This record gives sequence, C-alpha cells and structure tokens, in this order.
Amino acid sequence: MCGIVGYVGNKPAAPILIEGIKKLEYRGYDSAGIALHEGGEVVFQKNAGKIKVLEENIANRKFTATCGIAHTRWATHGEPNDTNAHPHTDESGKIAVVHNGIIENYRALKQFLEGRGYSFRTETDSEILANLIADNYDGDLLEAVRKALIQVDGTYGIAVICKDSPGEVVAARLGSPLVIGSGEGENFVASDVSAILNHTKQVVYLNDRELARVTANGFSVSTLDNIEVTRELQEIEWSLDEIEKGGFDHFMLKEIFEQPIALKNAMRGRLNYEEGTARLNGLQLQIDELLNVDRVIITACGTSWHAGLIGEYMIEDLAGVPVEVEYASEFRYRSPIINDGTLVFVISQSGETADTLAALREAQRKGATGLGICNVVGSTIARETHGGIYIHAGPEIGVASTKAFTSQIMVLSLITLLLARMRRMSLEKGRQVVDAMMRIPDQVQAILDSSSEIKKIAELYMDHDNFLYLGRGINFPVALERALKLKEISYIHAEGYPAAEMKHGPIALIDENMPVVVIAPKDQVYDKVISNIQEIKARNGRVIAIATEGDEDIRRLADHVIYIPKVLYQLTPLLSIIPLQLLAYYIAVLRGKDVDQPRNLAKSVTVE
Repeated sequence: MCGIVGYVGNKPAAPILIEGIKKLEYRGYDSAGIALHEGGEVVFQKNAGKIKVLEENIANRKFTATCGIAHTRWATHGEPNDTNAHPHTDESGKIAVVHNGIIENYRALKQFLEGRGYSFRTETDSEILANLIADNYDGDLLEAVRKALIQVDGTYGIAVICKDSPGEVVAARLGSPLVIGSGEGENFVASDVSAILNHTKQVVYLNDRELARVTANGFSVSTLDNIEVTRELQEIEWSLDEIEKGGFDHFMLKEIFEQPIALKNAMRGRLNYEEGTARLNGLQLQIDELLNVDRVIITACGTSWHAGLIGEYMIEDLAGVPVEVEYASEFRYRSPIINDGTLVFVISQSGETADTLAALREAQRKGATGLGICNVVGSTIARETHGGIYIHAGPEIGVASTKAFTSQIMVLSLITLLLARMRRMSLEKGRQVVDAMMRIPDQVQAILDSSSEIKKIAELYMDHDNFLYLGRGINFPVALERALKLKEISYIHAEGYPAAEMKHGPIALIDENMPVVVIAPKDQVYDKVISNIQEIKARNGRVIAIATEGDEDIRRLADHVIYIPKVLYQLTPLLSIIPLQLLAYYIAVLRGKDVDQPRNLAKSVTVE
C-alpha cells in the first residue's frame, strides 16, 4: 500500500508518472515502480529503495509511451525488494497492476490460479490480481477487472493496463481511495490528488465498488454490478500543501482520524467468530508450543511500552498467563531470567528501534522464542524474530504515534484472544470478545465525530503548564501514554499515575490551577475512581473526565465530561485513548507548536 499514479494522454507518460509519485513521498514507502504501454508491449521497471533509484534505472531508456501507471509501495506482504515492488504483471507480462490495500483471500485465489496453471514470482497478495485479471480477460480490460474483483475479498485501490488495450487505464476502488483527474486531451488516476494537482484541479472521486475506464478523451464510471454512474467533476480549491495532508491541518490529525480503518486493517482476516478466536499465522508457533507458554515478557520503548502494559492487563486477565513488561533500554543491561516456557514479544512501530532490537537479540541469546509486533514489513525486527504480527496501520508520518499505538493494542488483543481460547476461555465468551472487537472501529468513529466538543475543552486549558492524568487498572497505561503525548507535542509538563497513587505524593500539586484528566469508565473500579475525583474536587482541582455514555452521575463531580461508548472492559483503552489524543493535539496547536515534528524527537529511534 502507498501511492498510485496513472496517466493517459498525448504527452510522454514517464516524466508525469515519476513527478506524481514524488508528490506522494511524504507518505513513506520502501520501493517504487513504473509500467508503460510502449511499442505494443507492457514494459516496466521497479526497484526497492527511493524513487531516485528507479529514476537512475530508467535514465537511459527513451520512452515514447503516453499511457502508464506508477506506484510507491509500503510493504504489507513480502519484504521490500525489487521482486515484491509494484507494478505486478501476470505470468505472460500482458497485464500490469498497481495495488493499494490487502487481499484477504489471496491464498485461496492463489491456489485456484495455480490449479489453472498460473505460477507466481513474488510474496505479495497483489500479484494475484494481475493473474486473476488475465484469467478473466477476453478482449475487454474493464470487464476482466470487474469479473476478477467480484472474486476478491479485502480492500483495494488499483490501476491496470494491458498490452492489448493501448491508451486505456482501468481503475477500481474498495476501501482505498482513488481519484480521476480530468485534463485537456489527457486524464489521470491517483490515490491522492496531490499527485496530479500540477496538471488538473478537475476531479472525480471514485466511491467503493466503482470502476473507471480512463482514456485520453475521457472516462466512464460504473459499479461492480455493471451499473453506469454519472459523475460531475469537482473543482479542487486546496493548495498542494493542504492536499498532501488529505485536507487535515496536520499529519497527526489525519492519522488520528485514520484509526477506524487502521483498526479494521489490524483485525482483517484474523478473527474467527464461529470458533470465537483469532488466526495469527505469523506467529509461526504450533499449538503445543503456545500451550506450553508459562510466562510472557513484552519489551518495548516509549509509546510501544505503554501498549505492552495494556497487553499485560489483557493477557493476565483473560488468558491467565503471567506477563512482565520491560523497558527495552533496560532489559539487556540486567540479567533477565529466561525459562523454556518464556515467550518474548518485542513491539516497535518502525521495526528498527535500536534498544528494542538489542533486547530481542539478548532474549534470543538466552534461548527465548522472540516474536515481533511491528508496522514495517522487512524491517530488522521483522527479519530477526522467530515470527510475529504486522499491525498494518499504514505509514505514520506524525512523530507522536497515534494510529500505530491503537493498532498495537488491537494486535495484543488478538494475541490475548488466541491464548485465552486455547487455555480457559469458553466459546461463548470468545464470541463475545470477537463481537466487541469488531464494533471498535465504528465506536472510535463515533468519538471522532464529537471532536469539536473536545476542542472547546482544549481552548479552556491551553495556557496551563502542568497536567495530571489518572487511571486505574487497564486504563493506567492510557494515563501514561496521554501524559507522554501532551509532553511530546505541546511541551507542557504532564504526569500519568495510577489513580490510587495520587494520595502518595501527587495530591500535593492539586489546586485550582491543576487540570486533572481522569479516565473513569463504568467498570469494576468505577466507585474507586469516583472517590479519587472527590478528593481532587475537595482541593479545588479541575477535573476532565472520560466516562461511559449514559453516566450522568459523573457530571455532578467533573468540570467537563467526554463520553465514550460502552465496551468490554479489556478493550476500553482502544476508546478511552481517542479523546485524549484529540485533547493533546488541540492544546498543542492552540499553543502554536509543530505537532508533526516536535523538537528533539525522531520518528524512528535507531540509536541507543
């Protein structure tokens, strides 16, 4: 997944396509490629690494093609190398495809196509599309794409060319954005309008389950059910700078609002309702190995460490397995005790975090089974672990992690469910957990829809220089994470504490100038948290409460209440974190800070 650009017109296509994918570099990517309709054939070049590598490899090739597609890949299936880069072709080289998204049933489709004599060269799910389209091709590229996509489960934004259909690009979308750009004697396809804004501001956005046939003279749109659709062109009024952020003011805000789809991607193809469990083939462990696990160690840094703490609560509560959460930066410098039944998970968004990588190597030297939870396919941690799980959050540009954090929690909940069902959780309970997990993305969206109310609260507290965050049980790590985010992007001093620990020191700080954010959902420790709020109010502290929808009693105590939907206790952090991400973001912006690139911080910490 990452960036798609397509062109058909009367100008040389290659420079336009290269320019377009360069406009998408901000998204992050690991390889790039181009396919052109040249001299009656489809010719292509693709390389791992930056776009400049691709440019160097085509510099001496004199292309005359006026039709082609290009792609920047952010790996989800298969390592980032030349072979796995896009575009992908069918085995005959007749059809080329670029694809954003995940094909969930690619294994079944691959087996079907192999039975029909097709062979495969890559580790990707996307290559299946090229061969599936070829298998359905009988002279009409659009119809071949339509028939192929009817067989596909998953998400896609694709652009396709065929050597037998010169001057034509076919595009289709389901869950991954695509836009058609209209020019004079030329037309464009892109995953983001920033790629084509230099050429046209007249666009049509494809909706889910829609296809487009694009030529130099125009385009037509139809549904997957073969119903023609009439679409009016829209005028893009935003600047290129704004478009790159998808209309959001900052990447961080964009990524906060991307969490519903990121959480769906983290779960996609991994839940089994009938059996009330999770499928995690990436763990590469046999059933008896999982049953013999008697202790789990989770090691990570920063935000990922906070996700690990939430995982500790989940796994111990539901699976009954003892868990220790270690700072990766400390783990290697002591003498951790590793037994035969010890399973070590390392968590890193980038998969390159130096301290976490060192902790992994130390654990494996001591005989532990090391498993990774990371976001980047082909990263060092992904390569060096015995197995693991990709979170599939997509590129995260903002330094302060948001969607990667919630995706890590979702993956930890999948691990918990698998372990619990193998040990002590009933089928009925497993189904309840699966059902609750599947509702999470929509519940997150409901919270995001109330962001304007959270901004009003931020306006009231933007000038305060100290914050206290309190939580109990599984929401204690949420308090730690939110204090960290406020520090990172607004430079406000903030501390997270277990609510019960307030009386053991921090209560001395509370007065009318101390905002206290209390995470207080209706759970088994609700009454205890209410007592903590009363202690704060007795000292004139200002309380911002995160509470469960329908809880009117808390309004009598708190100065402000932000509601979240009712959810299974163990999944509460996936919801309670969202309003606090928004609160930190709005406070930082109101204070005039650069939330995407806060001072002194890097997205990936690759040194100790």
